[in-house]
Amino acid sequence: MRVAAVQKPPVFLDRVGTTARVVETIHEAAADGVELIAFPETYVAGYPWWADFTHASEFDSPKQKAAFAQYVASAVDIARGDLDDVVAACAETGMFVQLGVAERGPTGTSIYCTLVSIDPTAGIVGTHRKLKPTYGERLFWADGDGNGLRVHEHRGVRVSGLNCWENWMPLARAAIWAQGPEVHVATWPGSPGVAHDPSRFAAMEGRVFVVSAGAVLRAEHLPDDFALRDEMLEFGNRFSSGGSIIVGPDGETVAVADKHEETVLIADLDLTKVHEARHNFDPGGHYSRPDVLRLDVDRARRGPATFHDEENGS
Repeated sequence: MRVAAVQKPPVFLDRVGTTARVVETIHEAAADGVELIAFPETYVAGYPWWADFTHASEFDSPKQKAAFAQYVASAVDIARGDLDDVVAACAETGMFVQLGVAERGPTGTSIYCTLVSIDPTAGIVGTHRKLKPTYGERLFWADGDGNGLRVHEHRGVRVSGLNCWENWMPLARAAIWAQGPEVHVATWPGSPGVAHDPSRFAAMEGRVFVVSAGAVLRAEHLPDDFALRDEMLEFGNRFSSGGSIIVGPDGETVAVADKHEETVLIADLDLTKVHEARHNFDPGGHYSRPDVLRLDVDRARRGPATFHDEENGS
């Protein structure tokens, strides 16, 4: 299978512009024979970097509230059809896509860090909401649920995915390995220091190929009307540096993008390497001990309320 990890900037806080960039990238990668492509964490329409570079927890700050309102406005509403063009591009190219989005929740104003899995035939087959936002992300994202902890099949290859530091969560990984993936996608906001070691470890532990995608973001990518633009620029002119990497089931690097490079990282994977690596270790199979250690996974979709209406609608 030929796979790709996207290391590009989003059109920051511009859902329509970033979605168009996703569609363009899918078609370009398809022309290069790519069958599966991974985009960074919350690529549409950007990671909330101001959590790290401004006083994001300042209570009742007009600028912080304005920035959050901009973030909500740029977020993806899947039911509204915000990803329809991406779904169409997948169908046109035969590509399987793992796309990180900032997703609007049921109230329209709470945001989830969501990894959307899109099949070229079936359309959107998974929306995995990040189980626990990390550190400053908790100012912007709600807790997800286990609904998206699923493995999907594309052209006979089993594909999984987790968001960022979920790839450090032992039980989240265990839930994935129990389903026998062969290619695992890890999405990141964009940092080699954060992404590379967990990607190698996950590849060795799961005996899988890991396709890690991280974005780049610099000062010129910030829109002029962003409420915290000046505060961000006080920090510097580089906010995320990529970190995209593709790792084999033995932990060896298959391909790696240069820091700050805008690129689509492509590699050809020999899936027999997964089967060979599991000869001596299969974490979800012959090397598991379910009689001693058991994992219970709740995959129900959680919402703010459950409504029980009578059948006649009264």
